[in-house]
Amino acid sequence: MSWRDLFELGAFIVNRAFPWSTIEIGKNLLPLISSSTFRSSPFLPGGHLQTMFPTLFRGAPGVRYVRERIETPDDDFLDLDWVRGGARRLAILSHGLEGSSRRWYMAGMATALNDAGWDALAWNYRGCSGEPNRTLRFYHSGATDDLDVVVRHAITSGDYDSIVLIGFSLGGNLTLKYLGERGGTIHPAISVAIAYSVPCDLASSAARLAHPVNRIYMRRFMKTLRGKIRTKMELMPGMPDVSGLEGIETFQEFDDRFTAPLHGFRDATDYWYQSSSRRYLEGITVPALLVNARNDPFLTPECYPVAQARSLPYLFLEIPSSGGHVGFIAAGARRRYWMEHRAIAFLRQMAP
Repeated sequence: MSWRDLFELGAFIVNRAFPWSTIEIGKNLLPLISSSTFRSSPFLPGGHLQTMFPTLFRGAPGVRYVRERIETPDDDFLDLDWVRGGARRLAILSHGLEGSSRRWYMAGMATALNDAGWDALAWNYRGCSGEPNRTLRFYHSGATDDLDVVVRHAITSGDYDSIVLIGFSLGGNLTLKYLGERGGTIHPAISVAIAYSVPCDLASSAARLAHPVNRIYMRRFMKTLRGKIRTKMELMPGMPDVSGLEGIETFQEFDDRFTAPLHGFRDATDYWYQSSSRRYLEGITVPALLVNARNDPFLTPECYPVAQARSLPYLFLEIPSSGGHVGFIAAGARRRYWMEHRAIAFLRQMAP
């Protein structure tokens, strides 16, 4: 992060620090998990500080990945980063928007899982591993076919008896959608899923991120997304019209211009509707923990499927009062963050 970014962050915190907004999800409804073990650090009040602090200050734990490149059915590739310890149990980790296997939450979870006796596979979406892909296609919030390629690769290796899926933000949406789409046909090796900070309803989440209070996040997302479009434009003359690229400032504009046409959707609204995991929750047939903080600045009430969690046998919804977006920094947190402790506890409870 540049000094200009740090200055803007400081100004943002001063101007927006109080009061911190929270999501009202219905006073008379309780999620399936009615209380959470997460207790926010008193030094990091509110959703924005919980969201920003680990990105700025935690860094990636010293995980040692071993990279493997696999081919996709459309003659492209995916880069997989492994942390192996010889276990017969594997966790497949899916990162968030504009993330990678190197993000702090991916590396932290991979390390925690390895210490708990699991192998971990942190996969990078197309264009997120440090090298442009071969085709016009990018990744997107509904691209469960790529997740399926990764899962099948792990299964056919024959190295694992049990596989769990863990996703963060966009990766959590992919994880839940993947399970719901396949329903009872899911491979029996897949036993459990965990998803953190999931925009289950993409349309409302996109609108919330376009709000001025979230400008600092949107600017960073758009900066890197526009950069990837420019790279594609240089490598592949078949790119859609990119005139006015620098003026694109919201997901509505970006997804209408690029995500939708490149991936077979009518427009951004169609893409968001078809890709939102909330539509697929009823199909989930393995225990799935969804953890969304009440004060997540990226989420709207539509992203807290309380009524569904009360009626669905496999969906465990946990709504801590604080935690921000993929933050969850507890009081006294040092080497391990609460997300990692919570994942290990849920796996010990539910995984074979």
